[in-house]
Amino acid sequence: MSAWLEPGRVLLLGGGNMGAAMAGGWLAAGLAPGRLVVVDPRAGAALRPVLDAGAVHLEAPGGEAADIVVLAVKPQVLDAALPALLPVLKESTLLISIAAGRTIASIEAVLGARPVVRAMPNTPALIGRGITGAFANGRVSDTARASAEALLSACGPMEWVGEEGGIDAVTAVSGSGPAYVFLMAEALAEAGAKAGLAPDLALRLARHTVAGAGELMIRSGEEPAQLRRNVTSPNGTTQAALDVLMAEGGLGPLLERAVAAAKARAEELSRN
Repeated sequence: MSAWLEPGRVLLLGGGNMGAAMAGGWLAAGLAPGRLVVVDPRAGAALRPVLDAGAVHLEAPGGEAADIVVLAVKPQVLDAALPALLPVLKESTLLISIAAGRTIASIEAVLGARPVVRAMPNTPALIGRGITGAFANGRVSDTARASAEALLSACGPMEWVGEEGGIDAVTAVSGSGPAYVFLMAEALAEAGAKAGLAPDLALRLARHTVAGAGELMIRSGEEPAQLRRNVTSPNGTTQAALDVLMAEGGLGPLLERAVAAAKARAEELSRN
């Protein structure tokens, strides 16, 4: 972990699966355990390795002021949880929120005008393979931005968007995206079983195919379209399948509609 983070006190509000995964990533990256305070009424199993490493667990915010506060509670309880943070906030405290659908304005309505980063990680962060999109408001300094980037990239790469509304599109693509991939693996396994494979074998083949193809995309650096062409022989079996998937109304248009629906719902949640 970069030296600029070491003098600060990081307070994590919410020790569920995602919060615990992020905290574990910070410690693995070199954050001193004594600098991390986790505020959660109940310390679940996911949080145990973090606490065993030396992080401080509190049931409610308290103690010295925090330099960075990460909001990792569920959106529906965020409003009730925010006021208790006021005694541990400084004017310069950086707030990082991963609460889905909660705007920066809604946070400032409770805590006042502050440097805030709104972020959307995804569930592969639980195994250190996530990706996060983030937006920083105008009060976030270059130093605070670097701090946010270090914390958010501890469980996988992160990308900045230029406007807060971009987080809704990030939510639709990568935030919800793992579910699309899981559905594809599920459907591929079911299709394999209908083609004559034993269901458990079809599922193993689908799982490893999806995981391996994803890893190949990351490691090769080639565009997905080129990787698709690399594995497609003219008039071969893959081409026969792609003729179905790439037909009018096929996978591309279907995913476009799915992402648009998810983005519209994210925008609706952000307005509420």
